[in-house]
Amino acid sequence: MGSSQGSGPASSGPRPQANGPARFVDSGPRSEAVCALTFHGSGELSLTNQMLDHLRRLGAPVTVFAVGSWLDANPGVARQILDAGHALANHTYTHPSLGQVDRAGVASEITRCRDVLVRLTGGSGGWFRPSGVDVPSTLMLEEAGAAGYSTVVGFDVDPHDYQDPGVDAIVARTAAGLRAGSIVSLHLGHAGTVAAIDRLVGLAHARGLRPVLVRDLIGPPR
Repeated sequence: MGSSQGSGPASSGPRPQANGPARFVDSGPRSEAVCALTFHGSGELSLTNQMLDHLRRLGAPVTVFAVGSWLDANPGVARQILDAGHALANHTYTHPSLGQVDRAGVASEITRCRDVLVRLTGGSGGWFRPSGVDVPSTLMLEEAGAAGYSTVVGFDVDPHDYQDPGVDAIVARTAAGLRAGSIVSLHLGHAGTVAAIDRLVGLAHARGLRPVLVRDLIGPPR
């Protein structure tokens, strides 16, 4: 499923048309030697810029699940991420613990971030990832589908880098689960993650895995 990194910036594309609840995916096929590095998009822009510099040098595309309020506060970062060949997706507007939010609030969190993405990039991002939960509830899948997202994207490797455990811990925790088809959950805005990214990409390569965008791992939104 992997497409060439040289195919140009990963635009968000047209708003997807979902029918009924979204499906939940936390990994890709185990039969292909690829993995997806994904990032929670928020935090200090200087650290985001450092991460983008590292990724450019490493030639590693990533998918950023951006918090809508962060994009609103930093409107230039959306195009910066896309123009670097990465992809943007929806990670709610304010990043609440979504399991503690009622249906109207869940719908608002999804649609407000979607609308920011559309305004800044021309597309919805194609994917949604809930905040504060590992596995989405039925309600979240229903509201994601209603907002036009056919797929909710989770992860099967989580090094908890947002806890700032240090580079060695981030790498070791990733190594414990990384395999073909893995989706890794990482976070922008953390210096330890910036410091670890060279080793994380090197780890993928050492296991014969090529980092790709989520769309190239699991296929386009359907």
